[in-house]
Amino acid sequence: MGPNKVAMLSIFIIVLLALSIDWLLGEPKRWHPLVGFGYLVKRVESRLYGSSTNTNTQQLFRGTAAVVILLVPSIVISYYLANIPVFGTVFTLIALSLAIGHKSLHQHAQPIADALIAGDQTHARLLTSRIVSRDPATLNIPRATIESVLENGADSIFCAIFWFVIGGAPAVIVYRLANTLDAMWGYRNQRYLYFGRFAARLDDVLNYIPARLSALSYAFLGNTKQAFQAWKNQTKQCESPNAGPVMASGAGALNLTLGGPAQYGGQWLQRPLLGYGLEPTANDIYRALRLVRHSVLLWLICLFIIVVASYA
Repeated sequence: MGPNKVAMLSIFIIVLLALSIDWLLGEPKRWHPLVGFGYLVKRVESRLYGSSTNTNTQQLFRGTAAVVILLVPSIVISYYLANIPVFGTVFTLIALSLAIGHKSLHQHAQPIADALIAGDQTHARLLTSRIVSRDPATLNIPRATIESVLENGADSIFCAIFWFVIGGAPAVIVYRLANTLDAMWGYRNQRYLYFGRFAARLDDVLNYIPARLSALSYAFLGNTKQAFQAWKNQTKQCESPNAGPVMASGAGALNLTLGGPAQYGGQWLQRPLLGYGLEPTANDIYRALRLVRHSVLLWLICLFIIVVASYA
C-alpha cells in the first residue's frame, strides 16, 4: 500500500471520527483552547497596540507583528506534536474535533427556531443576539439566524475540513486561530482599521477557496440554478469576499431572500439582498441546518471517492 493511499485513508478516517466526536460531545463547556487563545490575543494586543499617536503605517506593522507572534509558534508546536508517533494521531484528531463546530451550530440555531414556533419572540430575539452582532431590537430573526447558519457552516465546518485535508493539524489550527483573530481584530473601526487589517486579509485568503467550495455544496444540494444565479449576480455588491458567495448561494438554494438593511451600533447598514424567493420563517431555519448537514455528508462522500480512486 503506497504512502498516498495510506495518507488519504487516514485523512478520511480522522475527518469522520472528528465529525462524530464533535456531534456527540459538542464544544467543551470549560477550558476550550480558543478561549485561552483569546486571552493571549488580548495580552499581545495590549503590549503591541501602541498609542493613538502612531501613524497608520505603524499600526499596520504592529498588527502584522502581533499576528506573526501569535501564529508562528502555533505552527511550529503543532507540527512537532502532530509528528510524534501514535500521540500525533490522537493530537490531530483532537485538534480537528475542536476546530469543527457542527454540533455547536445546531445548538445555537435550533433553539431560535423552536422559540419562534412556540411564539416566544422575546426569547428568540435574545438567542439570536448571541450569534450575530446586530442590534437586537431591530433584528429580522429568521434572516439573521439563517445567514449565521450558512456563513458559520462554511467557517466552522467546511473551511476547517479543507485545511485539514491540505495540511493536517498545523494547517487547521492556524486556520482556526486566524479566524479567531479576524473575529477579534477584523473590524473597520477607528481602533482596528489598520491594526487588524493583516488579520482580516489573512482570514480572507484562508477562506477564499473553501468558502467557494461551501457555496458550491449548498448550490448542488438545493435549487442549483437559482443558487448559481444569486452567486453570480449578487455577490459583487457584498462587503465580504467570502461570506457573500456562501450566503447568496445558500439563499438561492433554499429559495429564500436574505440580506437587506441591518442595524449595527445604532447605525443602519444597507446590505444587498441575496437570493431569490420567499421571506424566511422559523421552519426555514430548520431547512438551513438540514442543508448544512447534507453538505457535510456530501463532503464525506467526496473524500471517500478520493480514497477509493487512490486505490484504483
